[in-house]
Amino acid sequence: MTDKTVCPENLFDVSNEIVVITGVSGQLGLQYADAFLRRGACVTGLDLQTSESCRKLISDFPDSFLFCRTDITSKPSVELSLSEIIKHFGTPSVLINNAGIDSPPSAPVEECGPYENYPETSWDKVMAVNIKGVHLCCQVFGKAMAEAGKGSIVNISSTYGMISPDQSLYEYRHRRGEVFYKPVAYSVSKSALLNMTRYLAVYWAQKGVRVNTLTIAGVFNSQEQEFLDAYCRRIPIGRMANPEDYVGALLFLASSASVYMTGANLVVDGGWTAI
Repeated sequence: MTDKTVCPENLFDVSNEIVVITGVSGQLGLQYADAFLRRGACVTGLDLQTSESCRKLISDFPDSFLFCRTDITSKPSVELSLSEIIKHFGTPSVLINNAGIDSPPSAPVEECGPYENYPETSWDKVMAVNIKGVHLCCQVFGKAMAEAGKGSIVNISSTYGMISPDQSLYEYRHRRGEVFYKPVAYSVSKSALLNMTRYLAVYWAQKGVRVNTLTIAGVFNSQEQEFLDAYCRRIPIGRMANPEDYVGALLFLASSASVYMTGANLVVDGGWTAI
């Protein structure tokens, strides 16, 4: 990954990588894990619990997939996972900071109501996972990579970390008499990742560890049709993303294809931020 000369035919090869993916039991985490596993990488998934799809990966890739029950907001928990990974595969060479939480559409009114009333507890919960969790994983896994002299860290951000949420997407809920605003904490947390990436990219530049951000847009997950209609009218490409739409960019950032890229923000958003 940090070699000065890379054969063109091996640019996107990740078969020798030891990959850590946080939030592996979620929709995107599973897609990312499957993509790396099918290309020969050893993958460790971190999450608080397994899902049925995650258990299938364990069954399909018993020698190359490891699940570690991990609380990424607890440094001892993350350090314990690193020990398990080293025991099974060796020192990680790729970290995908994918775990993140947001207020779901079904969240209580006080959480999705006016900004002026947004609860402190909701703010703290989102920040703990989306920022502190990334920070601790970078501390623990990034340190191990720096000591080994190689590594690629990819922090997953969102279009709402670059621009404000489009509150008009939720007008249909207002017409139904509901009070709903896209909450503030998710946007703030995803914006913070952009500068965490830049900081760490510079900090580890001489240690062979690259750090980049992958900024993504919304992913189709059986949302309400009224929301989908509003979203698809807003986005130039005309649809929400499918989970597999982000795999190519992720493989690029994890592999030697991006060997001279660090501190950057790769935006894959269907044109959302182009407007």
